[in-house]
Amino acid sequence: MGIYRERILPRIINATCGVAAADESRRRVCTGLSGDVVEIGFGSGHNVPFYPAAVTSVAAVEPSDLAWRLAGARLEAAAVPVQRSGLDGQSLPFADDSFDSALSTWTLCTIPDAGAALRELRRVLKPGGTLHFVEHGLAPDPAVQRWQHRLEPLQMLLVGGCHLTRSTADLLTEAGFTIAELDVFYEPGAPKVEGAFSLGTAVSP
Repeated sequence: MGIYRERILPRIINATCGVAAADESRRRVCTGLSGDVVEIGFGSGHNVPFYPAAVTSVAAVEPSDLAWRLAGARLEAAAVPVQRSGLDGQSLPFADDSFDSALSTWTLCTIPDAGAALRELRRVLKPGGTLHFVEHGLAPDPAVQRWQHRLEPLQMLLVGGCHLTRSTADLLTEAGFTIAELDVFYEPGAPKVEGAFSLGTAVSP
């Protein structure tokens, strides 16, 4: 599993997360980002083309060396400076109140302790700072939820620990964020068990 996780899975994620169908969600979630931004689960940089002009810098948190290398062309084309600045979203190497905004795209499903990661984001965001998020997770419909619970062990095995049944809204409120905007929808063309998306913003007190 070490070789699969380190050398194969990042390439699979780079390909699947780079599909054009995700562009609209990336565009929506990046709208309104400004100032100094921390992005957890940076991956191979698919959000880079969607950073708005108001962003002055991005601190990228990404554990995979291969994913970071795969981001090379997007980083070279970036209009703002992007620096790989951490490896673990659960333990961010930044001082309190360091960032104006934060970004998480399809990341909270995989972080072992998503609550710890969100508490860390609250710590490093300035008071009133905004977390922009789009995540897949627990579907709104009980019938889909049942299939998610059945399939989650296989999903976690094949997709690097990715959960299907985490509730993004619950995770945010439990970590102390105030949800400002939330759109829950099924991604067109995606299986409902994997395509139940939550997109919005949450404010750090």
